[in-house]
Amino acid sequence: MVVGVLVELSNKNIDKVFDYNVPKELESNIKIGIRVEVPFGRQVLDGFVLEIKNENTQELTLKDIISIKDIDVVLSSELLELGKWMSKDNLATLISCYQVMLPKALKAKIGSKNLLKMDIFYKINDIDISEYKLSEKQKQIIDLCLEKDLVIKSELTNISLSALKTLVKKEILVEEKKEHYRIQYNSEKQEKKILTNEQQNVVNEIENTCDQVYLLHGVTGSGKTEVYMELIEKQLTLGRSSIVLVPEISLTPQMVSRFQARFGDKIAALHSALSDGEKYDEWRRIARGEASIVIGARSAIFAPLKNIGIIIVDEEHSDSYKQSDSNPRYSAINVAIKRSKYHNCKVVLGSATPSLESYARAKKGVYHLVNLLNRVNGKELPEVKLVDLNEEMKTNKSYFSKVLINSIKECLKNNEQVILLLNRRGHSSFITCKNCGYTFKCPNCDITLTYHKTSNTLRCHYCGYGDKKANICPECKEESINDLGCGTEKIEEELKKELNCRILRMDYDTTSRKGSHEKMIMAFKNHEYDILLGTQIVAKGLDFSNVTLVGVINADTSLNIPDFRSSENTFSLLSQVAGRSGRSNKTGKVIIQTFNPDHYAIKYTKTHDYLSFYKYEMNIRKTLKYPPYYFLCYIKLSGVDANYIFLEANKIKRSIERNLNGFSILGPTPCTIFRVNNIFRYGIILKYKKEENLKELLEKVLDHYKNNKNIKIDIDFNPSQIF
Repeated sequence: MVVGVLVELSNKNIDKVFDYNVPKELESNIKIGIRVEVPFGRQVLDGFVLEIKNENTQELTLKDIISIKDIDVVLSSELLELGKWMSKDNLATLISCYQVMLPKALKAKIGSKNLLKMDIFYKINDIDISEYKLSEKQKQIIDLCLEKDLVIKSELTNISLSALKTLVKKEILVEEKKEHYRIQYNSEKQEKKILTNEQQNVVNEIENTCDQVYLLHGVTGSGKTEVYMELIEKQLTLGRSSIVLVPEISLTPQMVSRFQARFGDKIAALHSALSDGEKYDEWRRIARGEASIVIGARSAIFAPLKNIGIIIVDEEHSDSYKQSDSNPRYSAINVAIKRSKYHNCKVVLGSATPSLESYARAKKGVYHLVNLLNRVNGKELPEVKLVDLNEEMKTNKSYFSKVLINSIKECLKNNEQVILLLNRRGHSSFITCKNCGYTFKCPNCDITLTYHKTSNTLRCHYCGYGDKKANICPECKEESINDLGCGTEKIEEELKKELNCRILRMDYDTTSRKGSHEKMIMAFKNHEYDILLGTQIVAKGLDFSNVTLVGVINADTSLNIPDFRSSENTFSLLSQVAGRSGRSNKTGKVIIQTFNPDHYAIKYTKTHDYLSFYKYEMNIRKTLKYPPYYFLCYIKLSGVDANYIFLEANKIKRSIERNLNGFSILGPTPCTIFRVNNIFRYGIILKYKKEENLKELLEKVLDHYKNNKNIKIDIDFNPSQIF
């Protein structure tokens, strides 16, 4: 028997199947989609079996596979086909597409550990034990085993490990091993909520029509999650499974909690906050059919479910559904639609602020639009007040306007809670010398260092470089170091000076420990804190009944980013965080501090007017030839020699101009951050209405440079961000 194996190395030169002979003793265990260990040159590598052939047709001497790593198939026939589609769609190596689908323990990776966790149990053997002379400790163990069919090892070793070993040796006790899942779900279910008429109408419309993709445009607090659960329950009754995607890890615990209350232990979670062992357990529970509802972030779209009945993408506007930092640069929404075709199921994209691309498709009838226009509690959306910081700063040098600080005090007096948003972590945006103007920059990147006061370090948020904060300027040698701008750390410090209250800071720095998101959310929900201060982590999906005030410290941080989506991202972020206020019977209020109160993204947030924002932004996109009117392709070229990269980028640009018509080409220009980790980066942006032969041409470009170690080329279709 001969098998075709795709090895673990993600290199365009070896992005193909290699033939290996299967020794007779291993033939019965060979299946397509399992991992095997193979010799490859002078190395030993892991790989996936993609083909099974009866004989060697090449008349070559083939090497034998070394071992088989799996009993069960790791990649189903559906996932194997999905990987091939992703490889072509994203111009990525096939192995990178398969690796991104799997938890670490199941990737093709030599040296990967077996993370199976086993519990050891003991039971009485079917023999006459009256003949044996037993010690008192052995009798205690026997008595315990007589009480139960199986006794876990930990209960018996508390008595005596040596007595236990003796009983096993004498075959009085029999040892059994059982697999143990690290995450345990409560099987008890709570009663479901009764849907409002508006929610029920949406459920009926989705269930009783035959479209493939539905866009659920529902205002914040309109009960989209209850609609999702009702749709999923219908699929469960039909014996079908479901996937629910959420954009942030921080949202997963709350979503899991709500779904567990409704569906018990039928759920499984897949996200990056889980340990390798937990992901391994969850993956196998899903593959075995023990869980039929999968909840998680982007990569949960690859869950090995069979017979999928519905795929939900919550907060579909979020750019976290696009993998932007590494290959394959896939869109989880595109993958969801592809999987839905295979399973003949529906995809529901939900958001209070749908992406312009999605809403435009809904308006054209490509997606089926359904609306939830009212909050479940019957209340109006919260009142939004804009504070002009240009005027405020003439008389007030604080980070908090008078109206915001007074509103916070009023909330605290009423025993209510507050959420404050500042989309910038750290203490200060940058550190400078007020004597000579020297600014502390990363030695590896073209970016200023951010000051983190709790650790007294300057950090680069791009390459991870860190250094202790200096008190003396390295340029003029004066002790005149000043910190400018502010992050969540500084705001927390200033709040503590202003108010006597309990403040919980939630950003990347405070949530990096395992389980920290969940603990923080529960602590705030239980009113152990009065104010939740954070970056965009606090803006989406969180539901706290006692929050009556949301404050935005500076609405302009996302507005000033050089990206064509900055206005859309600002409107979405502000609308989402505003929606955290007044979600129960208490009236909510939102205060947004800004230097740009007349900017349309901020003005339309004040009136909760998505449709007016959509129309205004669409006119700009049409004029400037940006999505959804045009498709984008971003070609990023990088290397250690900036001049060489620029010359090669121009060659690629000329090749595109010669071979393709109807394309607008911008660049090559230095990327927003020109140097990252001592690597220089140039970008080329392509705008087009029809793809024509673009992918074929870019495939040739990648082939041309595949052996060139002086240049790296990354291609991103419809990028979520250009940097």
